[in-house]
Amino acid sequence: MAKQKLFVFMIDALCETDINYMRTLKNFGWMLENGALVKEMFPVYPSFTYPCHVSIMTGCYPDKHGIPHNEKVQAGVYPVEWYTSRSLVKKKFLAEYAKEKGYSTCLLNWPVSAGADVDINLPMCVPMGYNGDNPRQFFEGVSSQEVLDRYFWKYGHLVRNINPMMCSSLDEFTNAVAPDIIRDYGQPDVMFVKMCDLDSVRHKLGVDNETAKKQLMKHDCELGVLMESIRRYGDFEHTNFVVMGDHGQTDVPRVLNFNRVFQEAGLQTLDENGKLAAFDAYCHSTGGSGWVELRDPNDKALYERVYQLLLNAKDSGKYGLGYVFTKEEAKERFHLTGPFDFIIEGETPMSFSFDPAAPLFQKTAPGDYKTSPGSHGGLPWLDHRTTFFGCGPAFKKGASIDKANLVDEAPTMAKILGIEMEDIDGHCLDELLNENI
Repeated sequence: MAKQKLFVFMIDALCETDINYMRTLKNFGWMLENGALVKEMFPVYPSFTYPCHVSIMTGCYPDKHGIPHNEKVQAGVYPVEWYTSRSLVKKKFLAEYAKEKGYSTCLLNWPVSAGADVDINLPMCVPMGYNGDNPRQFFEGVSSQEVLDRYFWKYGHLVRNINPMMCSSLDEFTNAVAPDIIRDYGQPDVMFVKMCDLDSVRHKLGVDNETAKKQLMKHDCELGVLMESIRRYGDFEHTNFVVMGDHGQTDVPRVLNFNRVFQEAGLQTLDENGKLAAFDAYCHSTGGSGWVELRDPNDKALYERVYQLLLNAKDSGKYGLGYVFTKEEAKERFHLTGPFDFIIEGETPMSFSFDPAAPLFQKTAPGDYKTSPGSHGGLPWLDHRTTFFGCGPAFKKGASIDKANLVDEAPTMAKILGIEMEDIDGHCLDELLNENI
């Protein structure tokens, strides 16, 4: 039996509602016509890009893999460092299992993969918004040196983010490098490629608009180029193509700055410049939810005071809160641990501010991804979900599952490759696969 290959095309912020439109596009449509589908794939909580990508790659929830947020949040500090290093992840990547089994492996623009043990790696590691003259500095020491030397002189300028008309220079860089890798190295047996621009469009404009449709059309063309590269330089017949998203997005009309509530209660103070001076309770933003951090979680009186304040705020209806979870409840219900003592959510989708000096309520506006018109990071049943479909020799044509979880993707892809992953949360979606796999 010929060796199975795996090619994964990740589209950030792909929603389950995109499927009908994708059926009308050439390459997505071919896959959906001839492959298998999970209609609604539930992201992990919070539905942020980095925790979701690590869950996809490890088959584990955040409490097990150790990446709870995009950012290493600090009270009153913004911007902060993002999670980028593979060394921070507590579980092994599917791509690393594949390399151990003798597959050639490649990760392009994959979050939290800097320094991952794969054959070809150009990770997502340039700070968001960077437009300096030396983006290569961020790749040094955490990427494949030969690949960096071979391509960065030609394509590195695309990562500088100097074209104001583009959503994400990272996509342009990825689209340039990926076909060259397939041609120059031969098709890697296991290859993950991530695209960002649909997420950027939806943050700025909301979920359902003509620009988002045009972006999906562009992603379809990009996938077509990579498929053609594999036809020319690889083994198309034995390649299993997968298209997936990491999370959906949801239209959000307003932003709540719950730190103002803490300030009114005497639990937080700002200095004359509007910066955090001191706090007993602080609300971090995860976009669609708020993480409440206590200065001293072992102070039982403070804990009870803040917990009661949160419950009263929810019951009052004044702020539009619908949910309050303790740290223990978050772990039990969502497999989430992190630098918080409580989590708060809107009754209907809303965003939470990252600026303690902002007004209590604001309208969403393009800018920071957590407070823009399209957002995510909230409860899976409030946010849009994402989707997953695959086509190739391992996938059963016409197979369909209504709902599954993001952590199920890694063990499903692992089975295609004959790999068994250890101590994971997900399970293989056998209904999608042919019996001989």
